[in-house]
Amino acid sequence: MSSIPEFAELLAGSVQSAVHLEMRDAYFTNPRFEAWANGEHVDWGDRASWWRLYHQNIAEAVARGVTVRRVRIVSEPVTDYIAWEHYQTRANVESGELVRWLPRHRAWDLLLPGTDLWIFDGRLMRVHHFSGDGEWISKALCDDPAVIDQHAEAFERVWERAIPHEQYEVK
Repeated sequence: MSSIPEFAELLAGSVQSAVHLEMRDAYFTNPRFEAWANGEHVDWGDRASWWRLYHQNIAEAVARGVTVRRVRIVSEPVTDYIAWEHYQTRANVESGELVRWLPRHRAWDLLLPGTDLWIFDGRLMRVHHFSGDGEWISKALCDDPAVIDQHAEAFERVWERAIPHEQYEVK
């Protein structure tokens, strides 16, 4: 595929499901993470201060009947970045995402993709490539049914084993 649609476009075209697998313990520099690390916390009562276009896109998809699931595979003890992600996941949940966490030591016997990804309606897969230090490198789009099926199966195995967000305690 020559042109890779942006996430919002892929989500807007989804009618049933969007699943996201995240496997890194740290990602690119993020000003919100840095603010949290410096002691700033979200005022959850002031939705305008934390609600972003991403959350709106998720909420609109969920309202259309799309099930949006995310699972994060994490090392324990977690990195500061993952502790921040756990803290800010409240926004994802409030937008309608279902989020789970799988400690890496409980994933040792699963066959996993080599990078983070999104799968939309089981028909398109957007792959995210990062550098070793978590900086964004590129994205790719796959529409090969056999490849997508393998990755979707891997996601489902992780999802089944993962701990729902409200039950996962950061360690």
